[in-house]
Amino acid sequence: MAAICAALGVVSLVALVVDDRLIAGAPAWLKPLKFGVSGATFLWSIAWMTQDLRRTRLLRVAETLIGVTIIGEILVIMVQAARGQLSHFNVDTPLDSTLFAAMGGGIATVWVLTMLVLVLHVRTRPTDRALALAFRAGLLLHIVGASVGWIMTQPRPQQLDAMKRGERPFVVGAHTIGGQDGGPGLPLTRWSREHGDLRVPHFVGMHALQLLPLLVLGVRAMRGRRNDGPELAVLGVVGVAAYLLFAGALWQALRDYPLLRIPGGVP
Repeated sequence: MAAICAALGVVSLVALVVDDRLIAGAPAWLKPLKFGVSGATFLWSIAWMTQDLRRTRLLRVAETLIGVTIIGEILVIMVQAARGQLSHFNVDTPLDSTLFAAMGGGIATVWVLTMLVLVLHVRTRPTDRALALAFRAGLLLHIVGASVGWIMTQPRPQQLDAMKRGERPFVVGAHTIGGQDGGPGLPLTRWSREHGDLRVPHFVGMHALQLLPLLVLGVRAMRGRRNDGPELAVLGVVGVAAYLLFAGALWQALRDYPLLRIPGGVP
């Protein structure tokens, strides 16, 4: 399933090259490309994390549903890109609303199943203490980071004001705080360089699942042998830093501070 996500990412990359349309100020196929890469990385990480767990029916069902749902999410984003429409927060038409609601329900399902994977992992006696702790700490921060998506879906003050005036909203929710989505952004990520952007803590939290285990393996490779003491010490420092970085990025975004305020830059 990770390979399927990667293949969808490759298709999106080709489309990005040949299709120059913009959606909300960003290349139409940039979002499906990023989600394809992110989905492949996430599923590969879950497969890596669960390889030593007992292959119960519950675990097999959870892994299968996670994989199928992530693939479905990417396909919806690709369909909306092909239509030239926003995939997230789009309630413009019944079709757009249905697709966005399906994505929301799917990600909520993945969020719950990911917590189940964490519980199963915690209940399993580890054969590699440092790597197991890295997976658990990383997946917990991933779960917390994913929950930032719920904040993104809440109507913004200007959207609520429009609803009170009886106007029909075309978009409900946003990842930008204090401004409109689609404004000037940083290269590649498109994170706002003028306002707070919830995608920053979202990214930091969700990719701790890869950072922390790879950190342990990096320390092990540099020392040339496995030693839980040094690995756990480094993991403790970097793990705490990752959680603090997430909290700081979330505070910064909610306070309407951009990650980097770059004059000029990419429009």
